[in-house]
Amino acid sequence: MEGEQNPQDEWALSRRNRLPSFTEVLSRRTRPPVDLFMFYLFLQREGAEDILDFWLDVQQHENLCRAYFKDVRKSGRTIKEDWPQYWDYARRRGSIYGTVVGLGGNNPRDAGGAATKRSTTSTGENLGESEKNALANAGEDKEKERMAGRSVSPGVAFDKRLGSPSEDARRSGTPFSLSGRLSAQKRASRAPTIIPRSAAITRSDLVASAERIFYRYLAPTNGHLGGDPAQNHEIYLPPSLRIHSFPLSANQEPKGQGEVNALAQVPDMFHAQKEYCFRAMEQDAFPRFLRAKAFGNLTPVSALVRLVVGLIILWIGLAVGFSLIFLDVHPKSKRFFLFIPFTLAILLLISHQYELDPILVFLGQSETTPFRTLRIKEPYVKKLLLGRAIWVTILVAVCVAALTLLFWAVPGHRL
Repeated sequence: MEGEQNPQDEWALSRRNRLPSFTEVLSRRTRPPVDLFMFYLFLQREGAEDILDFWLDVQQHENLCRAYFKDVRKSGRTIKEDWPQYWDYARRRGSIYGTVVGLGGNNPRDAGGAATKRSTTSTGENLGESEKNALANAGEDKEKERMAGRSVSPGVAFDKRLGSPSEDARRSGTPFSLSGRLSAQKRASRAPTIIPRSAAITRSDLVASAERIFYRYLAPTNGHLGGDPAQNHEIYLPPSLRIHSFPLSANQEPKGQGEVNALAQVPDMFHAQKEYCFRAMEQDAFPRFLRAKAFGNLTPVSALVRLVVGLIILWIGLAVGFSLIFLDVHPKSKRFFLFIPFTLAILLLISHQYELDPILVFLGQSETTPFRTLRIKEPYVKKLLLGRAIWVTILVAVCVAALTLLFWAVPGHRL
């Protein structure tokens, strides 16, 4: 109808005057250099990509559970008939799949539980296995420093019947604290995020998905992998959200009431941990990511190289300038050629200070990994970077002019 505006157009219009939210980045609605690919590389440089890997894998696990429930309903059966233990658990505790399984929210207690456990994003788009491997191979050596982050309060406590308490004193206090524990050695395989579907999904598929996630990200020291630190993907969780054991196996039917009850928790098993990791990334890593990519276009390694090269060129320029003065070289106008080394040196030094290369910005480029770039496509980020690039260019011109005029004005004196 005339006069009505497409919601997608309104959303795109609103993005022209603001930075993207973390939810928009995770749902892959943003463009470089503030997209999911760049955020993954940012976490990878700090050795903390396992937190994002965990979130993506749990998102895929939840999508698999939704597909299972939909398959059941398409078969003409109800969830209550097919899986009464889960139905009872969902009614008592609430579930993020309330609308899918047909709870409908008639019971206020059920509705409250479902509202408490609502997902951070509604999209099912995730990185595939090949895409994640490409991301992993694209990174350079990881920094060995630890990331200091703010503690985030968990939103939902997990049912502790699946685990038993163990020593927590050895663990540190933020989700990113384990990121610096490993060496720069590249880690081995990632947990698969896409499970081939040649037939209807079964409960064994759900258990297998949950089992992979537990042993890859939550099992202490990953002892089942032989203790190889290169394969350690354990993420930090607060004591109230830790799962210390996984009593089920995808190859065996549940035996006993305890395993049957544990199986009923599998669909919602990692949702509280996923929400915690979401808030931790949103409050800790994501603001730093925006500062790095929306207000700069260099990686730390590239900025450090510019600092070293800039200092060397500045030393050469000062040495030549003092030589022209103390040798009293004529004509005096030759000193104006000092602007060449001074321009290069000041440009490199200020680029390091702001982590922004104005030449790359004017070319519409931003670094992904050191000395590798991609085109800036996010409109508001492009506007921010262009404004800062103009400011850096003016600052470089002023500093170069001041140095050049200073060395030109000093009287020559032959020693």
